[in-house]
Amino acid sequence: MEIEKRYKGKKKKGKTLGRILLVFFTTVLAAVLALVIVLAVIIKGPSPAARRTFITTVLESGNLKFLASVFLSSDEIQEIVDSTSMAKMETDIDQELIDVDSEVEGNFDENGIEVVEINGRGFFATLMIVKDPSKVGVASTYPWGEYGKELHKIVSESGAIAGVNGGLYAADANKGGRPYGVCIVDGEIQLNDPSGWAGLYLIGMDTNNILRIEDIAGWSKAKLEEFVKTEGIRDAVAFQDELTDANNHFVPLVINGEARELKGAGSGSNPRTAIGQRADGAIMLLVTDGRGSSGHLGATASDLIDVMLEYGAVNAANLDGGSSSCMYYQDEYLMTSVTLYYANASWRLPTAFVVKGGAQ
Repeated sequence: MEIEKRYKGKKKKGKTLGRILLVFFTTVLAAVLALVIVLAVIIKGPSPAARRTFITTVLESGNLKFLASVFLSSDEIQEIVDSTSMAKMETDIDQELIDVDSEVEGNFDENGIEVVEINGRGFFATLMIVKDPSKVGVASTYPWGEYGKELHKIVSESGAIAGVNGGLYAADANKGGRPYGVCIVDGEIQLNDPSGWAGLYLIGMDTNNILRIEDIAGWSKAKLEEFVKTEGIRDAVAFQDELTDANNHFVPLVINGEARELKGAGSGSNPRTAIGQRADGAIMLLVTDGRGSSGHLGATASDLIDVMLEYGAVNAANLDGGSSSCMYYQDEYLMTSVTLYYANASWRLPTAFVVKGGAQ
C-alpha cells in the first residue's frame, strides 16, 4: 500500500512537471513566433525608414547580423546600406587648427575633467571633457591572452583615473583577449597587423598631443612602423570604416571642423563610443546608450556628429560601440554595457582610452 502511494505521488509530480514544461515551451514558442511576426512587419512592412533603421542597426552588432538576411537578400541589404551611408572623407588633419597651449575654458574638477550629461532623441549620453590632452592615452592588457579585462581593471592597473573602451577587438563569447589591427601604448607598438582589414583607421594621440585619425587600410607592417616613428604616434588603436552587408562600421566624423557628408542618418542606431578634440586641445570622450537601455534605440552617425560639433570638436572619430561601450571615472561606471549580464560593468576588453591622474 505504501509503495502504491509513493508511485501515485511520483506520477502526480511527473504530470505536474510535464504541464509546467509544456506551458514554458509553449510560451517560448509563442514569444519566438511573435518576434518573427514583428520583424517581418518591420522589414517587409510599409515603412522604409523603419526597415533602414533595423537593417543598418543589426549589421553593426556582433551577434545579430544574421537577422538582416532572414528576410532580405544580400543585394536588398546592400541597397539599404547604400541609402544610409557616408561619403569618403579625407583625413589630412591640419594641426595648426589645434592649439594645445591655449587657455582652456570649462567647469573642470580637480582632475581637469568635466562630465556632461546629454539627452538625445533616441539616446542618453555622457560626455567627458579632458582639459589636458597629454593625459589621454591608451592602456592595454598586453601581452595578449585569451581573456581581456573589464574597463575598471584596465583603468586602475594602468594608474589612470578614467577611461572608455578602445578599438576593434575579438569579442566572441565576451573573451576580449586580443585587439585587431593596431595597438600602440606610450610609443610601443604592441600590435602591428594593419593588412587584411578593410577600411582600417588608426585613431590615437601623437607626441604633440594632437588627435590623429589616419586611413591605414592595406598598409604593410613596415609602413605602419615608419609612420609611427616619423609622426610620433604615442598611443593608438584601430577601428573599421566599411559599409557593406557584412560589416557596417564607420570612423571619421569631423575633420578640420567639417562634418562628414551623410545620406540620411549615416548609420543605424546603437550604443556608441567616440573621441574628439577641440581647438583648445581638450579631448572629448563620448559614450551613448541604446539597444533598449532606458527605452532608447541608440545614437546614429548623425547624432555623434551633432554632439561633437555642438561641443566644439575640430576632429572626431567613432570607436568600437555596441555592448562594448562604457565609461568609468572616480571608481564608478558612468556608462555601462547594455548587455543584461554585464549591466553594471563592462565587457572584457583588450584596450581602452584612459585619462591619467596628476596635478593640473
